[in-house]
Amino acid sequence: MNSSQQRGIERPRARGTDRSLARRAELISIGRRLFADTSYDTLSMDDIAKQAHVAKGLIYYYFKSKRGYYLAIVEDSVADLITHAASGLRLPPVERVQRTIDCYLRYAQDNQAAYRTIVSGGVGFDTQVHAIRDGVREAIVATIAEGAYGRSDIAPVVRMGLFGWVCGVEGATLDWIDRPGLDRDTMCELLVKMLGGALRAIEEIDPSYAAPAPARRDG
Repeated sequence: MNSSQQRGIERPRARGTDRSLARRAELISIGRRLFADTSYDTLSMDDIAKQAHVAKGLIYYYFKSKRGYYLAIVEDSVADLITHAASGLRLPPVERVQRTIDCYLRYAQDNQAAYRTIVSGGVGFDTQVHAIRDGVREAIVATIAEGAYGRSDIAPVVRMGLFGWVCGVEGATLDWIDRPGLDRDTMCELLVKMLGGALRAIEEIDPSYAAPAPARRDG
C-alpha cells in the first residue's frame, strides 16, 4: 500500500476497459491544465469541451456533470500532491519535512484555482471538497509527524499542534499566491521555522515528544 492510500487520499478507482480508463485519464489531464489558474465558475461546459477539443457529451459520459469532472480533477491533483510530499521516506527527517512543504507550495503555485477551491471548501458548502481538504490536512500532519517523531500515531496534543500549524500554512499560502512577494525557497524556509516553533511548543506541553534537534533553539 502506498503512502497516499495509507492516509486516505487516493485516486478514485474508475471502472471500464483499458481504453476507456485511458480516455478518462486523458480528460482529467486536460482538465488539470484548464483549471490550473481558472476558477470553477469561469469555464462553462461548452468552454471546456471547446478547449479540450472533445464533444461535450464525452465529458458527461465519463463524469456525469461539470461538478463531477471538476471533483475528479481536484482528487487527481491532490493525490499527486500527497504522493510527492510523502515520497521521501528514506530521506533524513529535516529533508523529508522540507520536501513535504516545498511540494505543498509547488502544488499551490501551479494549481492556484484548485488550491483556493480546496482550502475554501469548494463551490458553496461542498461536502466532497471539504472531505478532500480534511484528507489533505490529515495527510500532511501524518507526514510531518513521521518526519519529526518517526511515527504517525501521535497523542492528541501533538496532532492539534501540528493541525494548527497546517491550518496556518493554508492561510499563509493563500496570501502568498495572491501576493507573491517571497520566492518559494524563502516561503518554504519561513514555514519550516514556524513548524520548529510548533514542535517546541508541543514539547513544552508534553516532554515525551521532544522536538527534533534542528527545531531546538540550541540545535
